[in-house]
Amino acid sequence: MNPVTLLKAKAGDALLGGLALISPLSIVSSFAGEEANTSGWQLVWSDEFEVDGLPDPEKWGYDVGGHGWGNKELQYYTESRAKNARVQDGLLIIEAHQEPFQGSDYTSARLVTRDTANWTYGRFEIRARIPDGLGTWPAIWMLPVDWNLGSGNWPDVGEIDIMEHVGYDVGTIHASAHSKAYQWQIGTQKTGTIELDDATSAFHTYVLEWTEDVIRAYVDDTLYFEYENEHSGWEAWPYQRDYYLILNVAFGGAWGSAKGLDPDCLPKAMEVDYVRVYQQAEI
Repeated sequence: MNPVTLLKAKAGDALLGGLALISPLSIVSSFAGEEANTSGWQLVWSDEFEVDGLPDPEKWGYDVGGHGWGNKELQYYTESRAKNARVQDGLLIIEAHQEPFQGSDYTSARLVTRDTANWTYGRFEIRARIPDGLGTWPAIWMLPVDWNLGSGNWPDVGEIDIMEHVGYDVGTIHASAHSKAYQWQIGTQKTGTIELDDATSAFHTYVLEWTEDVIRAYVDDTLYFEYENEHSGWEAWPYQRDYYLILNVAFGGAWGSAKGLDPDCLPKAMEVDYVRVYQQAEI
């Protein structure tokens, strides 16, 4: 098994079930009204999706397969297939379909920057409109390049969720951080939620600010999740090394289908206006 295949196996079979089932400990943030401070950040990477066709291969790769991805998801993630991932009219469109494909009944796409760009710390802005539909599970999130902490599996290696949404709870946006100490399987994950009445009809900017001391998530300029580094070791803070971006639309899964499925709602798409990555300017 080559290194890329091995990483995909870990990202699927070794429990990206952490992608994250949210426990009753999830909270609606008390940070509402606080605004982002964008001073001191400089743009280091972006995709404005200006050229129609397949996503830019210099910026995006694919995770491929239909083995459930550790979450009992139902879709097969395809590669370089415009029906599932394309740039059109200035937008990246990631679209789930009901169709037989490679033994699955559904298709979609999962785009990654693993082999093209990765970062330790930064400000990540993704402006997107997310789908509704019972069973849909769009996500914007990050995983580490190297799976070399603890057991070498999830959740020890860490995960940062910038945006997750499930179709049975329209308008509730989740941001989370998962680690060996804090993760959904034991009900301790660090999570915030915010309600957006127009999440599926309007574009919003989903933002992660990540430094050596704190992880913060915003929607537009509203802070709704903050997790400070406890400096207690990698078990609580595996976020001190390179991570890469993931954009995907799952269908079904342990969380996505927790209240049923509506296959007739498909096709459904997450539309992304831009992805921008900033890092703090050198002083």
